[in-house]
Amino acid sequence: MRKLLFGFLFISFFLSCSNVKQVSQAHSTPRLNFVNSIEIPYNQDFKNTKIGGLSGIDYDKKQDIYYLISDERSQVDPSRFYTAKIHLNNNQIKTIDFLDTNTLKNEEGTSFGNWLSTPETSADPEDIRYNPKNKSLIWSSEGARVLTSDKTVLQNPSINFMDLKGNFQNKIKLPSNLEMQKEDKGPRNNGTLEGITFDNKYKTIYTSVEEPLFEDGDKASTDKSALIRLYQFNVKTKKNAAQYAYELDPIAKEPNPKGSFAVNGIAALQYYKKNQLLVVERSYSTGTQACTVKVYLCDLTKATDVKNISSLKNQSFESVSKKLILNMDDLGIFIDNIEGLTFGPKLANGHQTLIFVSDNNFSDKQKTQILLFEVID
Repeated sequence: MRKLLFGFLFISFFLSCSNVKQVSQAHSTPRLNFVNSIEIPYNQDFKNTKIGGLSGIDYDKKQDIYYLISDERSQVDPSRFYTAKIHLNNNQIKTIDFLDTNTLKNEEGTSFGNWLSTPETSADPEDIRYNPKNKSLIWSSEGARVLTSDKTVLQNPSINFMDLKGNFQNKIKLPSNLEMQKEDKGPRNNGTLEGITFDNKYKTIYTSVEEPLFEDGDKASTDKSALIRLYQFNVKTKKNAAQYAYELDPIAKEPNPKGSFAVNGIAALQYYKKNQLLVVERSYSTGTQACTVKVYLCDLTKATDVKNISSLKNQSFESVSKKLILNMDDLGIFIDNIEGLTFGPKLANGHQTLIFVSDNNFSDKQKTQILLFEVID
């Protein structure tokens, strides 16, 4: 069951008191060493689009290209994704060259509608992953839940399969607790499928809600953590295989003015090893332009499958274990709205690289950053 863990002194290590279990010591814990970063200029033009809103990234090792998805909701340019080359020189990122852009297509084979004029026909793209087994892509849409006096939009999130040109192929069958509803049940608006990742055999897809489902409890605050769900899907059957509880950290900083908007949630996922994921928690508070971005190594091995538990409140279960491997606050540089990560090429010393990208929300007050890290096992 999920419970407080008390410190025990062992011969080789010590676990401090915590209400979050630590990752099993049977697995090695990676270190992430920051190498360097570059910025993509604000509103850079490319093939009649403005580059921005980059919310997901994935690497095709064989072709040495990257897929990057924009969260543009067709307000100005169509919902789309890009291909690009990220050039390394002397083991550092030097430049990024965009190669092409493709419009995302819906099930009818047409582009998604404009969120401002026809929100029910739009999409909210958040992440993208490449499958080298069949040379195709998957992408997630966050959906929408807007209930106001003059507008009602209930748009379910989705995970979609497409070809390399953006044409719809199929989609995952999401469980009922991911359906948007008028009552306070199911997903919150702007708090659903931010991150997706394949396992290393491309037989499983992992995703998560960014913030808690209504029935699972309150959102994180500056003094309280929160419980969200990780979802596991079978690629062949397109069905939900398992759900796991994950405990978010409290919000990192008090907003200014107090009581104004602040949030912490899962922004991205990356498969690491068997039953292990890298999980990016991103915390933002009004009054602080930078985000606090933490990367955790998480282990699902002993976590309870909570698929059949309708509410996580007042229940007994084992949550996903987590171990902090990076707090970007410690880098001493400005960190914006990190929303995507992928393993990149190996460095000359044989070490794996890990690349992060930030979403500038198409704002001239934010930055589109690409950050390079060296992974040391």
